[in-house]
Amino acid sequence: MKALISRNLSALLTSRGLRNTRRALHALRRRLGGGKPTVHYFHQADDPYSHLAVQMLAPLAARYGVALDISLVVPPDEAAAPEYGKLKDYALRDAVRVAREYGVEFPADAARPEEREIARVNALLASALRKGKFADQAVEAGRALFARDAAAIDRLVESHGVASARETQRALKSGTAKRRKLGHYLSGMFWFEGEWYWGIDRLNHLEERLAGMGFDKAPAGTPPLAPYRDLKLGPVPESGHCPVIDFWFSFRSPYSWIAVPRMLKLAHHYNAELRLRFILPMVMRGLPVPRTKRFYIVLDTKREADRAGLPFGRMVDSVGRGAARALAVIHHAIPLGRGEAFAELGCRAVFADGIDISSDEGLFDVAKRAGLSASVVKEALADDSWQQVAEENRKALFDAGLWGAPTFRVDGMPAHWGQDRFWALEQDILAAMTAHR
Repeated sequence: MKALISRNLSALLTSRGLRNTRRALHALRRRLGGGKPTVHYFHQADDPYSHLAVQMLAPLAARYGVALDISLVVPPDEAAAPEYGKLKDYALRDAVRVAREYGVEFPADAARPEEREIARVNALLASALRKGKFADQAVEAGRALFARDAAAIDRLVESHGVASARETQRALKSGTAKRRKLGHYLSGMFWFEGEWYWGIDRLNHLEERLAGMGFDKAPAGTPPLAPYRDLKLGPVPESGHCPVIDFWFSFRSPYSWIAVPRMLKLAHHYNAELRLRFILPMVMRGLPVPRTKRFYIVLDTKREADRAGLPFGRMVDSVGRGAARALAVIHHAIPLGRGEAFAELGCRAVFADGIDISSDEGLFDVAKRAGLSASVVKEALADDSWQQVAEENRKALFDAGLWGAPTFRVDGMPAHWGQDRFWALEQDILAAMTAHR
């Protein structure tokens, strides 16, 4: 009964019908109030992804004719962003790659900003907000902040002035409270009439929505400001090198589900060796996942799944018994050559088919479709050696500088986190193959 309720409720929550109803109600409320379509943006001065996103504010407003409501926010709390130190280090590296891909700027030699400079930039931006000159000054300030260019910050302060400490704290407190009220925890976020869009990576969804509402002023056929990026699966370079892909994933991660099928396509297309590195879900490793975060992730995954042409929404949470049993089975499936099939079918069962893998009926059915006999499953469930392997995989993930799923890398290169980084992984594969011609 619990599984039945879960799959039906999640299917409703992620349905297009409910989404379209929410959108229609927001649009009706705006029209009745005579308001202009307004995109709300939440900026954190020392967040690399905010620096990328803020560069899109002026182009977004110009192209779609929307008003902008900008807020300053503080960093997320520990519950919303566990391993925050790792996130800050990864974001610096990742932002360089993302900036290059999307044609925006980020210092190639960026370093963590110092607290004193962060405070000065926040005071500068609080003043800019009051004066209605935020976008341009935020880009300049971010450039100086991440380049650790104190002299450039001095010049900005001298030219534009700063808010008082009290006014700055009031702006940060107000923006953070607004973000919480609207239902989020990160920065570099856009909110438009009931839906959240994270940074440049999700701007394509916002642009599509605004265009669908008739707000796009660009000539027909003009590419979006930040087009969706995914696998290209182009010509395979002639090379004697077989790339090795490490792929960390979890049976409780919605993003892992929409990563697995594409990862298999990628690896097979380039004849790469795929090492499946299963890990325990974050919550089973003692890392918190607040309700607000879970809710956003589910709705965001639905959008990304639709983009990738994958089913998503009929869910039965695998946390605890379900995830543990799936890990036991895949541990035995991998040496039998059935690991890829079970990874895909197991994740699909949890997030698209609404199958309860904590039950024998659900787990044995998924295993059978993956080519595993009942005897293999029974043997796997009686063997707890998967726990040691999962822990070894977790340590390797942390050694790679990351902590969550899905994460992947090729040939020991810097790792990428998130199903929205397949374009970067594919570029790495091509570079590795080309280098060994």
